[in-house]
Amino acid sequence: MGARILLVKLSSLGDVVHALPVVQDICAALPDAQIDWVVEASFAQVLALNHRLHRVIPCEIRRWRKSPLNAATRQEWRAFRAALRQDAYDAVIDLQGLTKSALVARLARLSPTGKRFALANQTEGSGYEAPTRWLADVAIRIAPHVHAVQRSRELAARSLGYRMLPQPDFGLNSLCLSSEAGGLATKEIANRVVFVHGTSRLDKEWPFSHWTALGRRLIHAGYQIVLSQGSEKELAKSRAIAKVLNESAAGNALVWPLLPLDALTRQMARCAGVIGVDSGVSHIAVALDLPHVQIYNFDTAWRTGPSEVGGRQVSVFAQPEPKVDDVWQAWLACLDTVKSESVEPCNSLNPMKSGISHS
Repeated sequence: MGARILLVKLSSLGDVVHALPVVQDICAALPDAQIDWVVEASFAQVLALNHRLHRVIPCEIRRWRKSPLNAATRQEWRAFRAALRQDAYDAVIDLQGLTKSALVARLARLSPTGKRFALANQTEGSGYEAPTRWLADVAIRIAPHVHAVQRSRELAARSLGYRMLPQPDFGLNSLCLSSEAGGLATKEIANRVVFVHGTSRLDKEWPFSHWTALGRRLIHAGYQIVLSQGSEKELAKSRAIAKVLNESAAGNALVWPLLPLDALTRQMARCAGVIGVDSGVSHIAVALDLPHVQIYNFDTAWRTGPSEVGGRQVSVFAQPEPKVDDVWQAWLACLDTVKSESVEPCNSLNPMKSGISHS
């Protein structure tokens, strides 16, 4: 049996997705490695889609901290601790750099020669707390100006002593070849563009009028607009956008039901592409290598936006927010890249075959 390795990246969704290429890097360098991952339960379904992971160990630290003395909390904590200590690890890598992740890493059981690895410093725009290096056996310094994907990949590579793959591989490519729809109707959806308007921060949102104006352009070009949603607030906004589009653009917009993350990921994998704000669901689109435009009201795309995945994915930044035409032109540029690659993207979109105009 190869090395037993535990990755600790608990949250949030976008951060977990950004760390996914670590799994493929390790597997390429250490094919016999057994890799486990500790993550918040609400994000475990995304990790379960990566078949190179041996075990996904869910926790609910966010919820447990609200009522630490509750009997149910204590019982769930004991069960989590038992699961975490089921195996002895040759390497435990804290990819998050927070006190909570450091404590989880410390709680894990090591093999006789095992070590715990962690970040030795904060990187720009990312959270960091000193206990992560105090509780580790080896703390590794990373260049402070670094993309979120690269930070995790470099930390793991230096911890285990291997070279990273030339490009990040998120391990979700097989979804693009699957015929499983993940819970929705099986009708052809390759002409659908997903709008991801929901985000945890109001200052990251894009104006309602911009979404409807962009939707009209896409519908006129032959696409159907689908809107994702993860909360009552997002559902209300999705319905409002769809209502405007369906009243003014030939009824070609729909709202997806609330889907588990694994089903949502499978659905997105079969669509023509995604346009969204800086959010976890948009980062899933990057992981799927879909044609994708990511919208930024802040100049932070260098750290969290599409990186090293080619011109089929771009970020658009402007203040107070990008204009509709900026996003539209970025989308057309993504399609031009897909066309020039001379190979079918995983979602089978071919603008030449679809009859979609770039004018």
